[in-house]
Amino acid sequence: MTFQIWGAVFTGMVLSIMLLNVVQWIIYRNHLYGLYTLYMLAWLFYFGLRVYEFRDWFSAETNYFVRAAAPMGAYYVYFGFADAILDLHRRLPGFYRQLQFVKLGIVIYVASQFVLCYGWPVWYPSVYEASFIAMRLAMAVLGVYGIRQMLTLRDAVSTAYAVGTGFLLIGGLTAMFMSLTWPNEDWSGPFWNVSMSYMQMGIIAELVCCSLGLSYRQRQAAVRNVRMEQELTNEREKHHRDQLEAELAMQRLEQEKTEVHIRALQAQVNPHFLFNSLNSLSALIEDDSQRAVVFLDELSSVYRYLLRANDQVLIPLADELAFIRSYCHLLQTRHGNALRVVCNVKPYLLKRQVPP
Repeated sequence: MTFQIWGAVFTGMVLSIMLLNVVQWIIYRNHLYGLYTLYMLAWLFYFGLRVYEFRDWFSAETNYFVRAAAPMGAYYVYFGFADAILDLHRRLPGFYRQLQFVKLGIVIYVASQFVLCYGWPVWYPSVYEASFIAMRLAMAVLGVYGIRQMLTLRDAVSTAYAVGTGFLLIGGLTAMFMSLTWPNEDWSGPFWNVSMSYMQMGIIAELVCCSLGLSYRQRQAAVRNVRMEQELTNEREKHHRDQLEAELAMQRLEQEKTEVHIRALQAQVNPHFLFNSLNSLSALIEDDSQRAVVFLDELSSVYRYLLRANDQVLIPLADELAFIRSYCHLLQTRHGNALRVVCNVKPYLLKRQVPP
């Protein structure tokens, strides 16, 4: 297989992964897939401009700048993607802060390469190559350190991401050393003789690992959502059962309250007291009809109070004293001077609450 055919195969694989990722982006509406798509676009842009047919369309300065800057742009997006998928700012805050400085260094490096390629009056290939190799080696060191940090998280997504980073690191280093030891590559020959093929293979392996990590992460999120939905359903059912039990308890309490009220009413309406009061009223009707009317009014007041106080927890002391006066009037009517009742209550106490 020649490098041209391999390049088409590589582009097709990246496009397939990217289209699948775009579909997932549309379905799940998660910014993770947006960053992942941007990352793949950066590599497609880089290799698209590095292909032999396209290189002739641009100046030598543009080709040099793309060679130096495009991979750094992909790495810049890669760091943001790593933070989004692994939650580095919360789980590895120290490593996250270090990545922010690295991203700043990438910006400075790209700006310096732009000046070197377009703004410098004299072209210095040695300076360009030295800075290019130094930056690649620095990124390799960062990659090894980053893999070690990600493996400390000890979960499947972090492991997949670390393995993918390792593939990318191996592919990039292999491509760099091959280009240094074998600068005159024949792109029309077998693809394994071209250094860029190894970087592409590393990228493909890395994309596969990241895609698996994303799928696993999405599956975990789906499982968590199902569990949350189940827990929420169970909570609703439990709340509904508790509510039904509370309503049933309230109905029982209401029933018991009614029974208590009936028993209290039965206890209050003492048949002996009522019989004696009616006998007294009958005697008064024959002897003193005016007193009989007063007696009947007081008897009505007594039973009116008993019925009304049955639904109240507390009443004013003044109402209780009025009931006592009516009750005592009935007794004094029956017993005459044999019974004397004296009430001595200070006026400021009349509004105090007491049980009926």
